[in-house]
Amino acid sequence: MNTNAASPPPPRWSTSAAAMLVALATAFALSQAFRTVGAMMATPLGTHFGLSPQQLGTWAGTFHFMFGIMQLAMGVSIDMFGVRRTVLTAFPLAIAGAALCAVASSFHMLLLGQALIGVGCAPAFLACTVFIARHFDASRFTAMSGLVMSLAGLGILFTGTPLALLIEAASWRAGYTVLAAFAVLSWIVIFWRVREPARAVDLAPQAEPAERQSLRKAVRELLPLFAMPHTLGLLCFACVSYAAFITLRGLWLGPVLHERHGLSLVASGNVALVMTVTGMISPALFGRLDPGPARRTRWMMGCASAGALMFGAMAFTHSRVIDIGLPIVYGLISGYSVLQYAYTKNGYPAAMTGRAMALMNMAMFLGVSLMQWTTGVAASWGVAHGVEPFRAVFLTVAVMLAAGTLAFSLLPRAPVPARAP
Repeated sequence: MNTNAASPPPPRWSTSAAAMLVALATAFALSQAFRTVGAMMATPLGTHFGLSPQQLGTWAGTFHFMFGIMQLAMGVSIDMFGVRRTVLTAFPLAIAGAALCAVASSFHMLLLGQALIGVGCAPAFLACTVFIARHFDASRFTAMSGLVMSLAGLGILFTGTPLALLIEAASWRAGYTVLAAFAVLSWIVIFWRVREPARAVDLAPQAEPAERQSLRKAVRELLPLFAMPHTLGLLCFACVSYAAFITLRGLWLGPVLHERHGLSLVASGNVALVMTVTGMISPALFGRLDPGPARRTRWMMGCASAGALMFGAMAFTHSRVIDIGLPIVYGLISGYSVLQYAYTKNGYPAAMTGRAMALMNMAMFLGVSLMQWTTGVAASWGVAHGVEPFRAVFLTVAVMLAAGTLAFSLLPRAPVPARAP
C-alpha cells in the first residue's frame, strides 16, 4: 500500500482535512466498540443461548479473524479506489452484521453477524492512517494520530459502564441495536464530510505506466520480509502483546468479575471503564518515555513478562482486589505494544517499512482471534475436568504471552541503528 507517494507537501493545517479525519475516526471508534463488546455481553449471551466458554471465545475471535485477514485486501482497495469509497463500501457490512446480531435467534447467526462486522470494520484503522499520511504534513502526523486514537477510545469507553447500563435496562440486543444506529450515523457523516482531493502524483503524467496494485502484488511484496531473520521474532511478539489486553478487556473481564466475585454487570462495567481509561493513557505515556533503540526491546520484553506474571496471579488467586486491581494496572502498562511500531520502523529499510507495518498489524489482529479462541477452548476444558474456567483462561494467556516473549528473546532481533531515530 502506497502512503508515501511523492506529492507536493499538503498545507500545514487544513480545517477541512481535519474535519474529514474526525469523520473517518467515527468509524474507527465504532470498530473499537465492536471489538470490546464481549466483556459486557459474554455473560448475557452465554445465558440466553446456553453457550459454552469455547463458543464465547469463537464468537469474540470471529471479529478479529475477519478483521485481520482483510487488512491486505482493504489496503489494496484504498490504493485503487481511495479512502472514502473503500470505507463507504465496506462499512455497511458492519451495520448489517450488527443488525443481524441484534435479531439473532441462534449462535450461527451471531457468528455470521460478527464476521460481517469484522469485514465492515477492516478499513477503519487503515483509512485514518493513510488519510493522515496523504493529506497532512509529516510534522503533524503524531498530533493527528493522537487525535484519532483519542476519538477511537470513546468507542471502548462505551462498552464499559454505558453498555452495562443499557443491557441491564433493556437487553444485549439493545446494545447491538444502538451500535448499529451509531454506525449508520457514522456512515452518513463520512458520506457527507469526506472528499479526497486529487494529489499531484495522481494527476501528473507518468513516464512509464505504473504496475497496477492488486492483492497478488500486495502478497508478493510481503515475501521479502520473511527473508529477514528478525521478522519471525517480531511476528511472535506481535501475536500476543495486543492480544492479551483485548482478550481480557474485550472478553473475560466482565465474566470473571460477575461469576467469580458476584459483581453486577454495571459494577463490572465500572471496572472495565477504569481499565479503558488507563489503557488510553498508556500509549501516549510509552510514546513519551520510549527509551530508544538500544533499550526498547528490553522494555517490550520486561512489560510483557510483567503482564504474564499478572495473568498468573489472577489464575491462582480468587482475590477480588487482585481481579479488579491488576486489570487496571495492566491497562496502564499495555501501551508497551506501541513500542513495536518504533522497533519495526527502525528494523527495516525505509522502502519496506509500510509492508512491515501491514504484516505486523495482521499478526496483531489474527493473534487476538487465536488467543480468544484458545482461551475459550481452555475454559471449556476446565469445566469438563473440574478446573475453575477462569484459572484455565488466565493461565493460557500467561503461557501464550510468555511464549511469544521468549521467542522474541531467543530469535534474531533487528540490529540497533547507529543513532537513535
